[in-house]
Amino acid sequence: MDNRPIGLFDSGIGGISILDKLKELLPNENFIFLADNKNCPYGYKSKKEIIFLSTKNCEKLIELNCKVLVVACNTATTNAIEKLREVIDIPIIGIEPGIKPAISYTKTKNIGILATEKTLNSKLFFETTNDNKIHDIKIHEQIGYKLVNIIEDGIISKKELDAILKLYLNPMIDKNIDCLVLGCTHYHYLKDNIKEILPPGISIIDTITPVNKHIKNVLILNESLNLHKNKGYVKIFYNGEKLSEKYIGKEYKLNYLEF
Repeated sequence: MDNRPIGLFDSGIGGISILDKLKELLPNENFIFLADNKNCPYGYKSKKEIIFLSTKNCEKLIELNCKVLVVACNTATTNAIEKLREVIDIPIIGIEPGIKPAISYTKTKNIGILATEKTLNSKLFFETTNDNKIHDIKIHEQIGYKLVNIIEDGIISKKELDAILKLYLNPMIDKNIDCLVLGCTHYHYLKDNIKEILPPGISIIDTITPVNKHIKNVLILNESLNLHKNKGYVKIFYNGEKLSEKYIGKEYKLNYLEF
């Protein structure tokens, strides 16, 4: 049994979408979440910067005595996780865009993906999509310009947001996609808006559920589950402006921390 917390980080609030479901799956576990919103968004930074920031966040979580680390950010996963695993000796779990499940799902052989520029340009994403070209499947990429900032700010009207989403989604819809991969944890908060815009028959794929199941399996394999019967705690820290509660709600206590 190991009652040390599970540590997660993201550039902002996006990774809290993983935390929400993870604490339902593992209610007895303790959690620490770092929102590096001082440096948000990661999607336009260099690979070197992303590795530096991701390493800094992991070091802080280790300092806070976390037993396993979750890179709750697609951009950080696709650009930094290989380097993180070279220098950190506790389990590290990342979140990649759900291209593989989309390939298994698609019937039209056209997949759309909405993600950050740095995720779509990463070596890991290229390798994932290149491996599957034998399936004769077309992957239509769209950068979600400014969507992370919009979610972090939490002040845009529904009308304005829907107009931006239509600008990004319509070109992929016109390509006969039958599934849309959400390649950024922030975009989970836009799922309802996206569903309203997509025609019937187009499914939305994110990887929150399979990633959380993988986290549980890693804990089991490492004999690190917290077997206490009491409900675990959740601590969320940010290092920039106070986080908007529009998408994450008011159930969490948000604390400022230098890191």
